[in-house]
Amino acid sequence: MKISYEDFRKINIRVGTVLSVKNNEKARQLALVLEVDFGNKIGIKTSSAKITHYYNSDNLVGEQIIAVCNFPTKNIAGVISEVLILGAIETDGKVVLLHPSQKVENGLEVY
Repeated sequence: MKISYEDFRKINIRVGTVLSVKNNEKARQLALVLEVDFGNKIGIKTSSAKITHYYNSDNLVGEQIIAVCNFPTKNIAGVISEVLILGAIETDGKVVLLHPSQKVENGLEVY
């Protein structure tokens, strides 16, 4: 299905820096809870993500990620997830996160 450029512009995709990472203890499948700083305009948001194959607090805190910031909040195993962190899904289901190739300002839009 094709969408128009105007449809794409409705998706608020932003860059943020991971501030903290912890396990989502209530999730049925291993998942991480991330707090991400999207700058002054959007602020700090929380997300629960099944990204445990490659990621943990040691290699995520301080890293920049890309996320959709205008979905409705969703309760995921007791965590109010406010953003959808974007990644490429490998054939075995492992997620590789998308990120800028160099450090940029938190909150910048992605087109």
